[in-house]
Amino acid sequence: MTTVSISLGRLQLDDAPEVRPLREAGFDVKMGRGLPTTPVSEVIENLRGCAAVVAGGEPYTAEVFRACPDLKLVARFGVGYDAVDVPAATEHGVVACTTPGTNDWAVADHAMGLIIDLAHNMSLHDRTTRGGEWKVFPGVDVYRATLGIVGLGRIGKGVARRARGFDMRVIAYEPYPDRSFVAENGIELVGMDDVFRQADFVTLHLPAMAETHKLVNAEKLSLMKSSAFLINTARGKLVDEDALYAAVRSGRIAGAGLDAWTSEPLGTDRWYALDNVVVTPHCAPATSGVWTAGWEMINRIVLATLRGEQPEGILNPEVWERRRK
Repeated sequence: MTTVSISLGRLQLDDAPEVRPLREAGFDVKMGRGLPTTPVSEVIENLRGCAAVVAGGEPYTAEVFRACPDLKLVARFGVGYDAVDVPAATEHGVVACTTPGTNDWAVADHAMGLIIDLAHNMSLHDRTTRGGEWKVFPGVDVYRATLGIVGLGRIGKGVARRARGFDMRVIAYEPYPDRSFVAENGIELVGMDDVFRQADFVTLHLPAMAETHKLVNAEKLSLMKSSAFLINTARGKLVDEDALYAAVRSGRIAGAGLDAWTSEPLGTDRWYALDNVVVTPHCAPATSGVWTAGWEMINRIVLATLRGEQPEGILNPEVWERRRK
């Protein structure tokens, strides 16, 4: 029987309704562990004999692909794939996929929520009020503030749409802009440094790759206004966390809202003492709508691939072309 591994922490039972389409198609389902800290040896052990895996945050390295010759598909739940060595997957004939378009609205909502939280000191007010203090911390306006978006893909576009409801001025850096969208939504395209210089809120929406590693460093942070906030709901690797910690702790910038981290779970508690930082556990896409939409696409991807049909969301179509020859 063909086996599919499920490595998502939220799904613990192999008879869960989400995987019913796979079982009804005749596939065996087994459960793995989807943490970024999962050892490669454990990933390999879990994948032995598996034809496909629904991947969480665990690493898929060249070593994994070499050790798992039966593997035909890595389907990443979500849109980030920095844990998957796509060139190595391609070399070993493994199709790699993501589920584009299944979580953008939720991440855009979360980014906007962090902006409002920071502007109105919502988390700080909640903590102090629960602690017995009746104290008001003056905030800043989101209304008509300048929002700087770094990366104007699906999620960045979603944030821009939401910002219009607050009459914000929206500026953005995007190397391959959708000109129609930019014009329709009154967005000003500027250089990246100008986003950091001009914005009251800078929100990051780029993938993690070599070119974006620690993109937000001490130099970029030094360009920001002292009254400005940084929002990251994308990938932790985009930010030099030591430089950001120094900037928010010293008051060099006003604060930060962070949902993505270089190490997950966090290996330090240093952020918790900072009242001008809102910390969330990479939960932006953790909504019921995203879960449903993601599983619908995951099931289509797995079933199509194992039936010999080209799947959606494929990252390395050259593997599929080779199979067809």
